[in-house]
Amino acid sequence: MGFVSTLLSLIGFGFGVSVGMLIGYFFYIYPQPRSVKEPKTRQLRDMDTKSFNEFLPEIPLWIKNPDYERIDWLNKILHDMWPYLDKAICNTIRSTTKPIFDQYIGKYGIESVEFETLTLGTLPPIFQGIKVYELQEKELVIEPVIRWAGNANIVVDLKLFHFKFSAQLIDLQLSLVPRLTLKPLVPTFPCFASINISLMEKPKVDFGFKLLNGDLMAIPGLHHFVLDTVAKQIAIMYHWPQVLELPILEASSGATKRPVGILRVKVVRAMDLLKMDLIGKSDPYVKLKLSGERLPSKRTSIKMCTLNPEWNENFKFVVKDPQTQVLELHLFDWEKVKLHDKLGIQVVPLRLLSPHKTTTFTLDLLKSLNLNDAHNRKNRGKLVVELTFDPFKEDHHWSMERHSSVQTGEEGDDCVSTGGMLLVTIDSAQDVEGKKHTNPYVEIVLKGEKKKTKVIKKSRDPRWDEEFQFTLDEAPIEDKIHIEVMNKRSARLFRTKESLGYVDIILSDVVDNGRINETYHLINSKNGTIHVEIKWITT
Repeated sequence: MGFVSTLLSLIGFGFGVSVGMLIGYFFYIYPQPRSVKEPKTRQLRDMDTKSFNEFLPEIPLWIKNPDYERIDWLNKILHDMWPYLDKAICNTIRSTTKPIFDQYIGKYGIESVEFETLTLGTLPPIFQGIKVYELQEKELVIEPVIRWAGNANIVVDLKLFHFKFSAQLIDLQLSLVPRLTLKPLVPTFPCFASINISLMEKPKVDFGFKLLNGDLMAIPGLHHFVLDTVAKQIAIMYHWPQVLELPILEASSGATKRPVGILRVKVVRAMDLLKMDLIGKSDPYVKLKLSGERLPSKRTSIKMCTLNPEWNENFKFVVKDPQTQVLELHLFDWEKVKLHDKLGIQVVPLRLLSPHKTTTFTLDLLKSLNLNDAHNRKNRGKLVVELTFDPFKEDHHWSMERHSSVQTGEEGDDCVSTGGMLLVTIDSAQDVEGKKHTNPYVEIVLKGEKKKTKVIKKSRDPRWDEEFQFTLDEAPIEDKIHIEVMNKRSARLFRTKESLGYVDIILSDVVDNGRINETYHLINSKNGTIHVEIKWITT
């Protein structure tokens, strides 16, 4: 009796499995089309409301939205280059993933992991439109609409405990609306330092996945669950305001360097200098320069007829890279007629300094910076300097409480530094016109300090894109900056200049907000405007 019941159970199990597979075949596989039919083409006006609403998401954005432009030319280029792009991208994927795969070989019984097949298929992505934003910032913002119904085929083989397993990804389909921000724009190829990528809409993803030649996506309910989970995870990582930043130019590139702090130098004294004059002693002075800068050197006053001068003079330098920059110190003996004699040289690497801490250096003067130079063995005296590096704060927006504390001179528990640097960028001007010729340039005046841009010849819409730095001991809360467009014109015997308009900007708004970026109408100009960006950075 036991044998009969066991036999009947096995027959029932086999019959049930067979019937289940047969029902699954007719419900899920048999109804799928065996061949692809030619699509029917109809005009939009011939569609009924239901058909039109179903087809509406497939209409390119350049048809529905006038802000998006048609870029069939780009799709044509991408179509012709796709076979080569496919190989290049796949080779990059192989070289990138190989070190990752190699990390797992020998662990958990894994003997090998490799791509058996890797191709993105023969169908390239299609750009259905592109939108470009016009901004006053030094950046370019574009939003392409990308659709990709590809026939990619990616097969990964995994050898585990002498058994081979394969996983296959096929028929990848994507629908993306990314925002690409190229910033900052710089005069070094490719003319932008980084690309910031954000998704403006939740992505639509579809693909097929096979494991051991079995289509897992055919399991009821699993297909929609997997695709929805993948789309959600992509949105969590890259949906706006989340940003993926891809650096293009290295931080060490001169095009991407920005001021990071102020170096305060106090030249204290020198001792036991060489006697260079036949009658008397020496007339020493010091020239100071920060490496990597094209600005002229700064210099102390001249101390007449002494070998142990004392200066106690202060200087400020704008630092862009404290890890690589050095302070160069050159001592000279002043001469009234001939070239000034060189007393010695020395350098101080800024990486030796600690932020906000004053460090005193007593430097042995050298003939040259070549350590193998035999002349360096001679005693040339010493130079004493005090250096302080004050880095800028990452968040240089002031609250109203800090603003009021600066005005009243009160200090709370946190000591707020009132010093900093004002960065003034003269971008461009529009509709400036002189009486005869128009050769415009800009004069910037702040607290009696004047700076000028270069002259743009014969232009009513000049573009300078020049940055100027003003190092200040306190916040310019009650100050104005005077910006005036001038015209440089030639007379027969001498050059004259003509004002094309000016603007006075109150800097309290810059101190409160940290930055302004505006276009101003020029006073005493009919239609002239000037685009200015001003930043206030505190130490």
